Amino acid sequence: MEALKDKPQPMATEEAIKILRQFNTTKFDQTVNCVMNLGIDPKQADQLVRGALSLPKGIGKSFKVIAFCDGDLAAKAREAGAIETGSDDLVKKVQDGWLDFDVALATPGMMRMVGRLGRVLGPTGKMPSPKAGTVTDDIVNAVREYSAGKQEYRNDAGGNVQLVVGKVSFPEEDLVANINAFIGQIKRAKPASSKGTYIKRCVISATMSPGIEITVA
Repeated sequence: MEALKDKPQPMATEEAIKILRQFNTTKFDQTVNCVMNLGIDPKQADQLVRGALSLPKGIGKSFKVIAFCDGDLAAKAREAGAIETGSDDLVKKVQDGWLDFDVALATPGMMRMVGRLGRVLGPTGKMPSPKAGTVTDDIVNAVREYSAGKQEYRNDAGGNVQLVVGKVSFPEEDLVANINAFIGQIKRAKPASSKGTYIKRCVISATMSPGIEITVA
């Protein structure tokens, strides 16, 4: 904690990143996370903040993606990077307990059968949703984007929204670009009914570091 002693917060993103690097004493490349506390009422349906984002500099990892689709689309989705594709057969596989994937995508026509997976995928945050962009007619492009690290975000019950924004080893300018892209996305997603200060706090942290509050212009 010495690196943070007497440092006024919030601080500039660049300075916060320099301090984060001082906590990089592990043998693994720590993940950098960004959390914003929003001035929304999470109990109001019209104030929920949810979507998906591909960061400009990536996040240093890829995701395992499955796609609920059939026919030619299934073959194209596999070519685009999906680890599994299918319809009834894939629904049954997931119902039977297979959850070794990060993101589930579906075409709108598949949701009639995929809807049966709500109890399985809902609690894990993997249920395909039009609002999150994981139910789409352009499933081949969606597979490419999510395989490359596109992430869903949604506010929690406390009005917090978070996203992985890279690794500690990333160049400073790449982390800044990713953090700014996330902040910009959340600003654009401000619910019309949200009043007062929208972004109350923005904090970044690494896997093994304390949180550092940064300035949001």
